[in-house]
Amino acid sequence: MNTHLHVTALALAFILFIVALVLHKQGKEKAAKIVQMILRLDYLLILYSGGDLIMNYFNGSPMLAEAIVKGIAGIGVIAGMEMTLGKIKDGDSAKVGWSVLIVAFIITIALGFFRLPGGFN
Repeated sequence: MNTHLHVTALALAFILFIVALVLHKQGKEKAAKIVQMILRLDYLLILYSGGDLIMNYFNGSPMLAEAIVKGIAGIGVIAGMEMTLGKIKDGDSAKVGWSVLIVAFIITIALGFFRLPGGFN
């Protein structure tokens, strides 16, 4: 069940992230701030469900290290989203935020869906 919660929260996070980006680009700062606050609440769901999923590997699983790396990369995705939104809000270059977001996202998806149990494998 937590896998479904985790994937749903991730999908919601990316939808909210895109909406916040669009609102910032349109100059609708108040609406963008509200969406970003909702996104931050969604991060709590992601962290809770992701932490619960990682706990399943603390029973001597040989994939514990990969699960921990995936968790760190997942935190990197959240950090990349926050950096990107913050820089765009301030009118600065968001290249570093986008880079962190994309690299961490690729690592997270590769491990979560293709390496660790519960994905597509």
